[in-house]
Amino acid sequence: MEIWYNFVDLTGGNNSVSLWLALFLVTGFGVAIWQGFFTVRKIQPKGFKWKTFRNEGFFAVLNLIVSGFVLGGLTTYLVSSGFIETRSGPITWWMMALEYALYFFAFDTWFYWLHRWMHKEPMYKYIHKIHHYSTSPNPLTTLSVSPIESLINGGFVPLFLAAITVHEQTMMLITPTNIIMGIYVHTGYEFFPRWWNKNWATKWFITATFHDHHHRYFRYNFGGYTTIWDHICGTVRPKFDADFERITTRRSKNEKAAEPAT
Repeated sequence: MEIWYNFVDLTGGNNSVSLWLALFLVTGFGVAIWQGFFTVRKIQPKGFKWKTFRNEGFFAVLNLIVSGFVLGGLTTYLVSSGFIETRSGPITWWMMALEYALYFFAFDTWFYWLHRWMHKEPMYKYIHKIHHYSTSPNPLTTLSVSPIESLINGGFVPLFLAAITVHEQTMMLITPTNIIMGIYVHTGYEFFPRWWNKNWATKWFITATFHDHHHRYFRYNFGGYTTIWDHICGTVRPKFDADFERITTRRSKNEKAAEPAT
């Protein structure tokens, strides 16, 4: 709850802000369910398997225990030793945006190239294979990774903070980003509108369909936050835009049932 109260303070310290945000989210999900949004926006309608979900639960617990202990210990050490410090006091919105953008695109670069590296043997077998047991991801898939992979991805944050000193307010954006983005791209549902991939300003940012294709087809779409490196390196799945269009223009259960197998 401390993070939430800090967020409220950052946005002006008015309790009406937290109430408005809560009502907005609840109303949005209520309307989405009422209109059948989640019924027609399932990316792989027949992809969920209970056996896979059960295995993901086991690996998620194992990963949280090991990586939480190691990353928590590493971060505590770096902070206590003075390698990680944050600036306190007032900050302009543009400075906070600049610090956050630096983190955002630096992590995206880190993730893309190490992700591609983990797809090569023997790294795939010993590091990344567990995550790909799920070919139709769900939110639990976010945590279903080997502890080594979790350390590779999660280790970027303390390394970045040791190299770059950011403001405390920026940390309030950085801290939840990996969690929120990780859960979103593994939801198995496409939330963005059909124009997302057609707009020059938004098409560079990852969607759930984009990462879902990575799990389903394996050899494409390696980006973590954006599609920039995939476009530069030619690793975007050729039929991604067509599939995104088809999913975001569904209107009924019949269209969902008529999904092609591949």
